[in-house]
Amino acid sequence: MSEVEGAMAGQRALVTGGAGGIGSACATALARDGAAVTLAGRTEARLHAAAERIRAEVPASTVAICVADATTPDGVQAAVDAATDDRGHLHVCVATVGGGTVSPLLALSAEEFRAELDRNIVSAFLAIKHCTPPMAAAGGGAIVCISSDTAKMSWPLMAAYCAGKAGLDALVRVAADELGALGIRVNAVRPGLTRTSSNNVSFIFTDPEMIEEFVRQKPLGRTGTPEDVAAGVRYLAGPESAWVTGQSLAIEGGNELRRAPSLERLARHRLGDAVVDTALSGRIPD
Repeated sequence: MSEVEGAMAGQRALVTGGAGGIGSACATALARDGAAVTLAGRTEARLHAAAERIRAEVPASTVAICVADATTPDGVQAAVDAATDDRGHLHVCVATVGGGTVSPLLALSAEEFRAELDRNIVSAFLAIKHCTPPMAAAGGGAIVCISSDTAKMSWPLMAAYCAGKAGLDALVRVAADELGALGIRVNAVRPGLTRTSSNNVSFIFTDPEMIEEFVRQKPLGRTGTPEDVAAGVRYLAGPESAWVTGQSLAIEGGNELRRAPSLERLARHRLGDAVVDTALSGRIPD
């Protein structure tokens, strides 16, 4: 038994995007230390599968699911209601909903840009907003958002995602400042390239040259796993970080010490050569 075993016993935790690789790894880490976890997401079958994996890995765990869209106010409120205990208390929220589009800036539409901000900033804003009342009622709590190393680095061909994650980090700082008097801590982690099932990431992991370039920019010499990210989330959610708020913790193998790998091959795969060549020549594609 580790020294932190049971450190979160009696706490209620909500993980939005809980069926995803990072979300389910975070939920597993929380459940392993005693938290009762609710996974929220849009696809019931994927939520059930994630819950079963957690129960298999942590047999004594308490895991529930809530089918809800965590990018809408009603969906987030439904997830919060499902996660609170019979006193209306919630102690932890891990907001993992997000996603990025790889595209030259000139090939992005205004609608695509706004949608990216919705996924990466508005989803976190809704989680913070709707989790605050039950956390305040409980005497405090911890909110952890999933940011990205793109929040701190220039990643060409990811303008909307960079803007979204940088905005998320700013939101975390302001929320931490406002909510600290309620005993609510708000932090984030900034993962680097982590193996998940998302389309962009899946493609990168099928391309040895792209993986080699990513690894070359990481002093620790490897890409990430969901468990790497979950370890940081677990720290920021738990009692060990009781005096930590408003922070964004890089968990990315040291990539921020160097430079962003090129994503041009991925952009060409997604959009085609004609669109990428047109945009990079300074013209707006049709």
